[in-house]
Amino acid sequence: QVQLVESGGGLVQAGGSLRLSCAASGRTFSGYAVAWFRQVPGKEREFVAAISWTTSYIDSVKGRFTISRDNTKNTVVYLQMNSLKPEDTAVYYCAATTRHTIARLPTTQDKYDYWGQGTQVTVSS
Repeated sequence: QVQLVESGGGLVQAGGSLRLSCAASGRTFSGYAVAWFRQVPGKEREFVAAISWTTSYIDSVKGRFTISRDNTKNTVVYLQMNSLKPEDTAVYYCAATTRHTIARLPTTQDKYDYWGQGTQVTVSS
């Protein structure tokens, strides 16, 4: 079992950048797909990006966000967020799962078994 801890959230002006980190404790991310989701009050949690042998993004963040992993120790996954917009404001959650294949990278929250506590990202206009 892996425990997840997010960090890096904060307040930034529109057009700015933030880098979120998802750190694993208890084990490495070897064998796991790792994803970022986000949620605003009153709305369902939304898939943002995921990484395993490949990567996946929702259309609204393509070209602005980059998901990557620390390949030296394989214990941290990052979400680099550039050109931030007010609509990116949300609580961002890191999630992990072993239920994935080379051909299929999960993009729905029901496929992820481990979750962090979330980190707030606020983008001011």
